Amino acid sequence: QVQLVESGGGLVQAGGSLRLSCAASGRTFGSDAMGWFRRAKGKEREFVAAISWSGNSYYADSVKGRFTISRDNAKNTVYLQMNSLKPEDTAVYYCARRSSNYVSSLGIEYNYWGQGTQVTVSS
Repeated sequence: QVQLVESGGGLVQAGGSLRLSCAASGRTFGSDAMGWFRRAKGKEREFVAAISWSGNSYYADSVKGRFTISRDNAKNTVYLQMNSLKPEDTAVYYCARRSSNYVSSLGIEYNYWGQGTQVTVSS
């Protein structure tokens, strides 16, 4: 019923910036919280950031102060602004939806996932 499509990934040099977008189709976000996760090569999926229906945000320590999550419910879109990128940020980034107003860092609590977009940060 819900389709999430990420965009904005690409190749950037260390210290650069990138903004990811996640557009929903099929229905509006409603009261659902949204999150961003990433999976680096050879590593497990990890939580990046999440935002509640009311706009409260939560970040992993590894990206705090560098990344900003936001949402525009009128456009059914969630964003991830990534600044001061590091090579360790290289990963496939996934947008996810949770059937709750409240944020969570656990991937198992999210119901829908996008296809992912590759972010590569060169040294």
